[in-house]
Amino acid sequence: MIELFNKSAFECSKRITELYSTSFTLGIKTLSKRFHDPIFGIYGYVRYADEIVDTFHHLDKEKTLLQFEEETYKAIEEKFSMNPVLHSFQLVVNSYNIEQALIKAFIKSMRMDIYSSNHNIDSYDEYIYGSAEVVGLMCLRVFCEGNDKQYNELKPSAMSLGSAFQKVNFLRDLKSDYEDRGRVYFPEVDFNQFTKNEKWKIEKDIEKDFDHALTGILNLPDGARAGVYLAYLYYRKLFNKIKKCPPHLILENRVRIPNFTKLVLLGSTYFKYQLRVI
Repeated sequence: MIELFNKSAFECSKRITELYSTSFTLGIKTLSKRFHDPIFGIYGYVRYADEIVDTFHHLDKEKTLLQFEEETYKAIEEKFSMNPVLHSFQLVVNSYNIEQALIKAFIKSMRMDIYSSNHNIDSYDEYIYGSAEVVGLMCLRVFCEGNDKQYNELKPSAMSLGSAFQKVNFLRDLKSDYEDRGRVYFPEVDFNQFTKNEKWKIEKDIEKDFDHALTGILNLPDGARAGVYLAYLYYRKLFNKIKKCPPHLILENRVRIPNFTKLVLLGSTYFKYQLRVI
């Protein structure tokens, strides 16, 4: 039965999400159940693409990513793949009319990670768009369920939210990105002389993204609002913790939010949702 095969593919993407990100798993589980499988399908796909460029050092990364990209388009066209991650993703793409331009932009940013260790302002903006903003737009396609007017209205805020999340990740992962992978995402920043002023400028940019994103979150469809708001709260809390750290500390340690705090956020968000506060 194809239904069982489809279910097994989504279960695979769900398990990938659970293993890689407790915070996103909690956020997804706060969504309406009808959104669970599609968002797991998107996360599983982008997570595995990211693994190609970050983890598989024994492989030819360009060749592996190209193969992954070609298999993606083939799965979408044929509406089938024996690869459960690609199969679940193509189900989402075909069901919610996700534009291939978004997928191409995402793959392009993944490819930039193979070759680019430093960014200028233009390449930084392009990377943020492809690696984060388009993922937010894929999720928004799911949440809007074919309502193009709603999608276009919420699109700028969804892009801002993806941008904020990615930039917070960059600050959180400064040590591993710089020391282990030799990457400097923020343009015109020298982490050998990372000052309070440089950190403050980055934080002001992130604050602007967060503020713009919140207006869109509050106007999301009912079944999506609480889950996205939870992810927003988690990243705001992480960001506030990073802001309190002097530059040298975030270069020495990865800032984390304890699992207990995540559960508290989940409970408070669910309570507010039940009271229709959000």
